[in-house]
Parts: sequence; structure tokens; C-alpha cells
Amino acid sequence: MAAEAIPLGARPVADAAPARRPTAGIWTNALASLRRDRLTLVAASILLAMILLAAAADMLANNLFQYGFTRQDLLNGYQKPTWSQPAFWLGSDDLGRSEIVRLLYGARVSLSVGIGAAVINLTIGLVLGLTAGFLRGWFDDLVQFVISTLNSIPSIPLLLIVSVLFQPGPVTLVLILGGLLWPNASLFVRGQTLSLREREFVAAGRVAGASNARIIVRHLLPNVLPLVFVLTAIDVGTLILIESALSFLGLGISPPTPSWGNMLTRAAQDLSRGPWL
Repeated sequence: MAAEAIPLGARPVADAAPARRPTAGIWTNALASLRRDRLTLVAASILLAMILLAAAADMLANNLFQYGFTRQDLLNGYQKPTWSQPAFWLGSDDLGRSEIVRLLYGARVSLSVGIGAAVINLTIGLVLGLTAGFLRGWFDDLVQFVISTLNSIPSIPLLLIVSVLFQPGPVTLVLILGGLLWPNASLFVRGQTLSLREREFVAAGRVAGASNARIIVRHLLPNVLPLVFVLTAIDVGTLILIESALSFLGLGISPPTPSWGNMLTRAAQDLSRGPWL
């Protein structure tokens, strides 16, 4: 069949354009990438379970164990673990204090220190790592000089010196750990940024006239964030161990406030009489 002639001056009707599918936002893509990372999900699940148990310490102590973390019962000193009494599922110390209750309350302190310091670490690391890796130049040189200086000093002796100079306490520990242990996070983020800054989407943003701040926030940060979440879970565990070590040495959380570190100190002193501690 012959094609119909198009009248002179008439415009051909264009085919209807296919409906555009809404594209997922960059933060949605970042969260989707995070959900596909099983290691991150496992680490986040364990951390979340610990946080929930620590948050429920009051409810568990009052309803299940019926034993406060400051309560002392000398008649039940060095009580061995027993299932007959919920308060003594993990035994008691020399003063008859419930180990499982103190463990839950100690988790509050240790997790607060670990998470608080990790947030400070990663905030500083993200800001400096992204900015230095993207801008390069003198700012990158300055950040690398500061990182090299801090990394040249052994971290544990430095933490011991600073802890001696300031009054030990949860807030002090968060500020000390967060303010001194950010270089590794910054180096990690900077390395990721150096590889991402050469990608096509960054070049496209520059051609489109996007500012440096917009490129960093809209394009680089969402691509770095999933890996930073993994680093956060690892960082929290490391910081909890450091807090425990400082408390074990008497430079962290002081009794009677329970923390995992000072509980280990007490357990080490009574190991022969109470090995369950």
C-alpha cells in the first residue's frame, strides 16, 4: 500500500516518547548498595542488638533480674553462676553485685563512648578526606602533614598522656578518642575520593557548572558512604576495646560507674576466687 502523502506545510506527528521511569536518588542508591553488603548488615545487626540491650537495662534490671547495678549483698558474694536466680545468671562479684546487670549497664557506658568517638572520628575523617582528596593542592598537603604527625606518635602512649592530663569520664574519653584517632578514617576516605574524582559523573558535574561543594555532597559522599558504614562498625569495636584498656589501667571510667573496662580490672584482681568474673 502506498504511503499517504503529507500535505504541504504539515508537520509529521512524532511518535509518542516512552514514559520516563523515575530514577532513584543518589542516597537511595547508596542505601541499596548498603543493603547488598552482607558483612555490613551482620555488623550493624550485632551492634543494634547490643544497643537495644543496653537501652533496655533499666527494664531488665527492674522486671527480669529485680536487682539494681549498685545493690550489694555481701551474703551472696562470689556467687557462682546459677539458673535458679536470674540476677546471678553470670554470678556475682565480691560485694554480691549482679554481674549480668552490671554488664548491661556497663554496655551503656562503653557503647556510648565507642559510638560517640566513632561519630567524631568519621565526621572529621569524612570532611577532611573528601575535601583534601577532591581539591588536592595545598589543603591536601596540610591535611597529610597533620595526619603524618599524629601517626608518627604511638597512639596508646599518646592516649595515656592525654588521659592523665584530663579528668577521666565518659565525655572526656569521647572527646579524646574522637579527637586523636581520626587520621585513619581520613586516609581511607581520601583514597576513595582520589579514585572517584576521575570518574565520568564528576567530569559531567564540572561541565554542567556544579560547584565543588555540590559535587562533593551530591556525587562523592553517597559513593563513599556505604564503605564508611562498614568502617564505623569496625571503629566502634576498636574504640570500645581502647576504652576498656584505659579503664583497665585506671585512666578511663572510674567506679562505681560500671564499664566493661573497670569490670575487667575487678575481675583480674579476683580471678582466683571468681573465675566466672
